[in-house]
Amino acid sequence: MVFRRRDFLRMTCGTAAAVMSTRISADETRLHWADVRDWGVEGRGFTETEAFYDRLPARAKGVVRDAVWNLSRHSAGMQVRFRTDATEIHVDYAVTSANLAMPHMPATGVSGLDLYAQDDDGRWKWVAVVAPKTQAVRQSIVSGIRPGLRNYAVYLPLYNGTEFLKLGVPMGSKFEAVQPRTEKPVVFYGTSITHGACASRPGMPHPAILGRRLNRPVINLGFSGNGRMETAVGQFLTEIDAAAFVIDCLPNMNAEEVTANTQPLVRQIRAVHPETPVILVEDRSYSGSWLLDGQKSRNQTSRAALQAQFRHLQDSGVGKLYWLDGESLLGADRDDTTDGSHPSDLGFQRHADAMEPILRQALEIA
Repeated sequence: MVFRRRDFLRMTCGTAAAVMSTRISADETRLHWADVRDWGVEGRGFTETEAFYDRLPARAKGVVRDAVWNLSRHSAGMQVRFRTDATEIHVDYAVTSANLAMPHMPATGVSGLDLYAQDDDGRWKWVAVVAPKTQAVRQSIVSGIRPGLRNYAVYLPLYNGTEFLKLGVPMGSKFEAVQPRTEKPVVFYGTSITHGACASRPGMPHPAILGRRLNRPVINLGFSGNGRMETAVGQFLTEIDAAAFVIDCLPNMNAEEVTANTQPLVRQIRAVHPETPVILVEDRSYSGSWLLDGQKSRNQTSRAALQAQFRHLQDSGVGKLYWLDGESLLGADRDDTTDGSHPSDLGFQRHADAMEPILRQALEIA
């Protein structure tokens, strides 16, 4: 597809779109825009959503707890793919909340867009990020690109909702929408860490890193502070035809909750997906646990509870269960979190390093 002047811009309705429509510039005479809703994003597990970029279906409202529902409005884990020979790429988007950053996480990760490109060897490499200062953003994300037709991917905001997103290229440039892949996704259900805290960019949480390494779609169902192995959430997990389920909820659960919730969730998944790998992940070690007995005890008790439930499941004949040791998720140097709990980009790389071998085994990928 080549954009021409006759192509029309489909404006998005709503307050943020009205604001954007007033920001007419000289670029209107040389750029054409594509609304990514016209071909779709990866990382959407459901189509019947209240808003396009929600992570749970509209019918989950009132079924899951309000906190989970509200967090499901964030676009964490979603990405859009396209192919272009343009030497510059522009974005026009808005997020749903004016809270663009958090004290321990920058606006680039909370509310930014993250651009990757595929090199000649097929490897995905980072290109540019949007550092938003306002709720609505219209700007060049990158210019001066070496000429050539190549694949690109844009990761959406982690801790904010996306109201709309359009991509712009100069008229006369080739632009090909790349449909979301149809392979079964790896589904991650977890806490703020799965959600993406505290990555500097949307492409840096371990689900996104693993998606690139394994060349698989991923669905991020991390709910900050609210990953509790709840069957109310599990009923929607089971609707996804997943390649594997990664259950990583211990950072939000004490030992009693782990004991109560692990088997019901796993058996709920197994009832619908008898052969799909399920990976149970211990909680990462608090950075201070080598020195602070309270943190050490918190890790040890929740892990012991999960180990006991894992053995019960195995003993009762539940198969294709995998285990990941929490001590392997972060480094012995304790230098890979922002606050002793949430990984930095280094911590997310280490999470991905620890999870990759288990996922390759479960997915039977060499």
